[in-house]
Amino acid sequence: MSEPLLKIEGVETYYGKIIALRGVDIYVNKGEIVTLIGANGAGKSTLMMTICGTPQARAGRIVFDGVDITRMPTHEIMRSSIAQSPEGRRIFARMTVMENLQMGAGIAPPEHFDDNLKRVYDLFPVLKERHAQRGGTLSGGEQQMLAIGRALMGEPKLLLLDEPSLGIAPILVRQIFEAIRELNVSQGLTVFLVEQNAFHALRLAHRGYVMVNGNITLTGSGEELLGNEEVRAAYLEGGA
Repeated sequence: MSEPLLKIEGVETYYGKIIALRGVDIYVNKGEIVTLIGANGAGKSTLMMTICGTPQARAGRIVFDGVDITRMPTHEIMRSSIAQSPEGRRIFARMTVMENLQMGAGIAPPEHFDDNLKRVYDLFPVLKERHAQRGGTLSGGEQQMLAIGRALMGEPKLLLLDEPSLGIAPILVRQIFEAIRELNVSQGLTVFLVEQNAFHALRLAHRGYVMVNGNITLTGSGEELLGNEEVRAAYLEGGA
């Protein structure tokens, strides 16, 4: 069996003297959608930021595409063909949709720009309609589409998605998750998804992990975790 595209081994991350991640082990194979679920404050976004090098892991290692990136600076990690759509979207509010997409294209070959732009517009037609509109005037769901589109413009091997459903109307949440599925099926894109909406995330994912207080407590296929009584009680029942 080939090595995982992303391998996280025994990772510990601290904020000062406070430990946020406690020996985390996760792997993501090429072509998979893998999700990490957990309550707010469990450490999910900290893990996403640790993969990107800010903060750096104090123990353990992170290997991407056969290269140890644990101690690499963030700009080098992102140039290694990882792209992130961060929590809170963080688009450039005063820039137009097109300018935001141009910012994401910086590490891809310039001659690929038109093809990559077409792929993003095919995936999210509303962005084409609003190409000259400032990002800050878009709805929350449209801003999330823009954040994902900006990440895709860099031709990543691995797409990191941090809470893509946060603060978005349910109909747009479904549209965004369907777009993620389409990217995976049609382009074979590998996706690591951090998400509080356990139902949507586990339905989408090939495999999933559950994080509690910086620890991985459960793992299995998306279907297995959806049917797990402990997961259902903690994250699914009562509209969690």
